[in-house]
Amino acid sequence: MAAMQQESAVRTSNATRVLIYLLLLLFAFFYLLPLFVMGVNSVKPLSEITGGNMMALPEMWTLEPWRKAWSEAQVGVQATGLKPYFWNSIKMVVPAVFISTILGALNGYVLTKWRFRGDTILFGLMLFACFIPFQIVLIPMARMLGIFGLAGTTWGLVLVHVVYGIGFTTLYFRNYYAAFPTELVRAAQIDGAGFFQIFWRIMLPSSGPIIVVSVIWQFTNIWNDFLFGASFADFSSQPMTVALNNLVQSSTGVKEYNVHFAGAILAALPTLLVYVVAGRFFVRGLMAGSVKG
Repeated sequence: MAAMQQESAVRTSNATRVLIYLLLLLFAFFYLLPLFVMGVNSVKPLSEITGGNMMALPEMWTLEPWRKAWSEAQVGVQATGLKPYFWNSIKMVVPAVFISTILGALNGYVLTKWRFRGDTILFGLMLFACFIPFQIVLIPMARMLGIFGLAGTTWGLVLVHVVYGIGFTTLYFRNYYAAFPTELVRAAQIDGAGFFQIFWRIMLPSSGPIIVVSVIWQFTNIWNDFLFGASFADFSSQPMTVALNNLVQSSTGVKEYNVHFAGAILAALPTLLVYVVAGRFFVRGLMAGSVKG
């Protein structure tokens, strides 16, 4: 009797597992369907899109839409190809991610291992900054960029994203360092290590998981940002997302959907690669500092 009950339980468990996998496959199909449509139609001639089925595989494969999306030039004030704006985004994202991550690590270090009066209030204010809508800071930020002489420049966009992202990075590192043994910091102080020596030699080398979290979060947010790029950049410093919008809007007459699809994939490719390569470390990093002890 016990054996029959055990066999029935195993069958039920297997059936439940199969049902869960089928549901996950169904959800994955619907989630990846837009990417499939963009990918398939980005290698089709325009005639197959306008006069055929967008879900069908191409009858004639071509990379011409990708070439046009990447490097096609237009007579006028700006190019329609995404190539120069791709490098604008790289020049904006790399320093912004690096600076905001380092500053967030320093803030987390200070707020957990060098406590001072009012540190909780300061952390609360920085945490509050994470929930301020983008639209509220547009006019004050534009004014400050004008005062600093950074309006319409890549470094102005770097400053904007560092200021807006430092609250998130501080939150990540503060929670992570709260679980770090304070005894190690005290022992290093007894041995004569100073503030920055402890940070560079003890705290930062042990922060790999949360650094990955901060880099992925900041990279994704900064690369995908449109509002700040459209508000504070000029023609020579526009990031990839703004250029993609201009690429779509610049089409006159017949819309070149294959070029638009190729441009959208090019704009999304860096963030896709980041999540494919390092996405599995994101949750691990978030959980690394969640349990103290």
